[in-house]
Amino acid sequence: MDLTYTTEQNDFRKEARLWLESNAPSTSLRSFDTPEGFEEHREWEKKLHAGGWAMVPWPKEYGGRGADLLEWLVFEEEYYRVGAPGRVNQNGIFLLGPTIMEYGTPEQKKRFLPPMASSEEVWAQGWSEPNAGSDMANIQTTARIDGDDYVINGQKTWASRGAYAHWLFGMFRTDPDSSRHNGLTFVLVPLDTPGVTVRPIEKLNGKKAFAEVFFDEARVSRQHRLGDEGTGWAVAMATAGFERGLMLRSPARFQDTARRLVELYRETVKQGVFVDSCLRDTVARCWMEAEAYALNTYQTVSRLIGGGKIGAEASLNKIFWSELDIKMHETAVSLLGARGELLANAPAAGNVGQWLDGFIFALAGPIYAGTNEIQRNIIAERILGLPRK
Repeated sequence: MDLTYTTEQNDFRKEARLWLESNAPSTSLRSFDTPEGFEEHREWEKKLHAGGWAMVPWPKEYGGRGADLLEWLVFEEEYYRVGAPGRVNQNGIFLLGPTIMEYGTPEQKKRFLPPMASSEEVWAQGWSEPNAGSDMANIQTTARIDGDDYVINGQKTWASRGAYAHWLFGMFRTDPDSSRHNGLTFVLVPLDTPGVTVRPIEKLNGKKAFAEVFFDEARVSRQHRLGDEGTGWAVAMATAGFERGLMLRSPARFQDTARRLVELYRETVKQGVFVDSCLRDTVARCWMEAEAYALNTYQTVSRLIGGGKIGAEASLNKIFWSELDIKMHETAVSLLGARGELLANAPAAGNVGQWLDGFIFALAGPIYAGTNEIQRNIIAERILGLPRK
């Protein structure tokens, strides 16, 4: 793998850096898990879109920049370097968008991608159900075919961004006699549909990051089906591949955290605080693993540009980045000692309060996008070829 950037890629980096330094918010936006913060982030997304930076690898006609995935990685590095806001529509632009590119009709691409890129329409992810968490094949919410519509009944829960989103994507059982992976269809649902009820779920901090969504004879056009009837599992696995293996968690995110961790270590040592050598070694290991993840992602992107696909190896990536994220934040909290227990809004937190927020969020990493236990089963069966029992 040639790690030398081309002249064009270096020019792209300079252009992205200049725009971001000139346009990124100078102060932090409020959490997008609040009504006010949600709208602030949407305004930022619209500004990104107006500048041509909303989703750089998408075709221009769909709101992108027409760049390749290598340039997307470069952009992500610059995005995190300036500390730009988190992407409120990440479920749409990073997960559903690439899936629509692969499975959507020309009409669906034209209808859904441009307002997704600008965050005029924000998307929620509707995988989990009360009795189907990581076991997505156990989905029970039904979509009965009635003429040109689906009539949906059931419940989704832990819908990310569901409290304020405009649309939800998910799998629904369209064949009443089917079971497990069969008979599922991938459907796009407007959340203002009659018969759809959204109830926000509050996190421990009181912010509404999720929602449970109830369907009671909710009618949705069959034109909102993505892929063929009954092939929802294959479409969802493509989405999960983007979530676990590439788009949702770019390496720049973890490289930035590793950089801040090294800075925290240096500041701690300068203050004369004793740091155990094991903790020092862990800081170094975290930095190396963040770099290793970046290099692996560059290799994956190079393979995709060459016509390859994201396969079961996405599960390896998901385990790696989710456990690395915990390790880095856990190490930071250990370096901070008692100060590591301060929330970001605590008067004495100073510039360290984000570490606790990050640690709490990182703990969810081994759960969302498919629990790491499930990912290890996938690795055992589909990569190592081990028997189920």
